[in-house]
Amino acid sequence: MIDQEKGYVVFTEEMKKTHTILVPNMLPMHFKMISKVMGRSGYKMELLETSGPQIAETGLKYVHNDTCYPAILVIGQFIDALQSGRYDPDKVALILFQTGGGCRASNYIHLLRKALEKAGLGHVPVISLSLTGLENHPGFQLTLPLIMKMMYGVLYGDLLMTLINQCKPYELEKGTAQALAERWTDRLAEEMTAGGKASYRYVKANYYRILDDFAGIPMEKSDKVKVGVVGEIFVKYSPLGNNNLEQFLVDEGAEAVIPGLLDFCLYCVYNNLLDHKLYGMQKGMQLAYKIAYRYLVDKEKDLIDAIAAHGRFTPPTLFTHTVELVQGTISMGVKMGEGWLLTAEMLELADKGVGNIVCTQPFGCLPNHICGKGMMKPIKEKNPDVNIVAIDYDAGATRVNQENRLKLMLANARQRAEASREYAGPKESRLPAGGYSEEAQAVS
Repeated sequence: MIDQEKGYVVFTEEMKKTHTILVPNMLPMHFKMISKVMGRSGYKMELLETSGPQIAETGLKYVHNDTCYPAILVIGQFIDALQSGRYDPDKVALILFQTGGGCRASNYIHLLRKALEKAGLGHVPVISLSLTGLENHPGFQLTLPLIMKMMYGVLYGDLLMTLINQCKPYELEKGTAQALAERWTDRLAEEMTAGGKASYRYVKANYYRILDDFAGIPMEKSDKVKVGVVGEIFVKYSPLGNNNLEQFLVDEGAEAVIPGLLDFCLYCVYNNLLDHKLYGMQKGMQLAYKIAYRYLVDKEKDLIDAIAAHGRFTPPTLFTHTVELVQGTISMGVKMGEGWLLTAEMLELADKGVGNIVCTQPFGCLPNHICGKGMMKPIKEKNPDVNIVAIDYDAGATRVNQENRLKLMLANARQRAEASREYAGPKESRLPAGGYSEEAQAVS
């Protein structure tokens, strides 16, 4: 029943015991781990992994066709699940992750509720998962220990995503890296709810254990075209949103290079610091945001240092360096959606030698057309050798057209690589396959 004062169906404390919370699938590895952590913290959570044309069709049935494509997919996936018969509509809730931004990060929860009402499911609670307190649900409370575990899930997820992308194109037995990542996901989720194993010291030692395990995967030595993937956060990460772009690139003999989720978290915190600097806003919260920013940068540095010290894999770029790269190219006040971070990530990829970039964008997405497609010319002026292709994703866009444009980009990249012979395969591991580093052994 709708709370008349709040204007939405509240997720109550009683519902925590009886309701299953459905989670949309944006980052499969990250969200699966976080869902398992939440599950071991008393919440019944299930990550939706459904796909197929019926998802977009269901979304279009209950949402206007001019709506942002990620919203159509998320809403379609939710309602498709509720109408599938697999769940009791009276004992299920939905959750949306919100940052408080101007796009789907704050507005689309209302669009989802309107769609649910239209589908005769208006009684289903929709939980807002937000650190900014956009809504209040008594049955869903984020405690500090739970937030810390979710942050560890982001760090672990970024590491696993990085390693999968650097192993998949070269593995001798297909599926080995993905299977290893799945095993680590289950193990890490269990460890993060097991007392001392949830300590940050143990998390850091786990980095080396994970790195050693992935270094032990038998891989071929070959040159692969590296392709960076940037864009609107949902279509950049979600296989549902980008027609499984990452796997397509692997199948075409390329290595995908995708910036991690932690960079987006840092971007959100950093923007609050910018609000005070540029507009005099957020004065009362400046100290808290500075502490949060320093904390996240330090954690990212620890992860980067672990990968670099291991020596087998290429670490991501530290966020502070990414911020330096974008200076003078786009105003830091441009922060709608992915804002200046989208431009910064393209510059970051070019800076680390990834000369081919796919800019994924929902059709008609204004922030992406400005900060992504609109910034391609100044980025190419700074990096003449970089090859950027913008791909629109929409319910009316054909997969064949998208893949043909990607194949053309890859063909051009291979011609350039053959001419310059500057692309190199992965380095050999400095640690024995399956061996632990000294830091990991010390904690063990």
